[in-house]
Amino acid sequence: MALSTDTFEGGCTCRHVRYRLTSRPMFVHCCHCRWCQRETGSAFVLNAMIEADRVEPLSGEVDVVDTPSNSGRGQKISRCPKCHVAVWSNYAGAGPAIRFVRVGTLDEPDRLPPDIHIFTESKQPWVVLPSGVPAMPEYYDPRQMWPKASQDRFTAVRAARKS
Repeated sequence: MALSTDTFEGGCTCRHVRYRLTSRPMFVHCCHCRWCQRETGSAFVLNAMIEADRVEPLSGEVDVVDTPSNSGRGQKISRCPKCHVAVWSNYAGAGPAIRFVRVGTLDEPDRLPPDIHIFTESKQPWVVLPSGVPAMPEYYDPRQMWPKASQDRFTAVRAARKS
């Protein structure tokens, strides 16, 4: 059976943890903050924001590691218990209902380029940002940057969380 073009499979390096995104994400962040640089050991992280119920486990379980964050509210990083690759995070502000899936763990990461570059005030000076993609020195107002369909999805998650 062929997968829909709106599904994406991924997993960790050792393939113990495998998952499928059952739709396109709401939005893809390329974060250049120092915290993300430190946590990834890279110049930035690429996170696809998606509802947790749209991340379908295919195999393996994750270890959830409580990790400090710049906000002081922390984040929970889900890692493979064998190879320790981070596959997604949950931030306190969005809660457990939204996952920030590491795009680099997808089998075809090139299918989800960033919708926005954030915290560019701390980006590495040798990183050249592409033209045509919004770039913000810090964070931004999603109501101004997200497509309406993504805003509606996020609103539905928050409403379900309150009920």
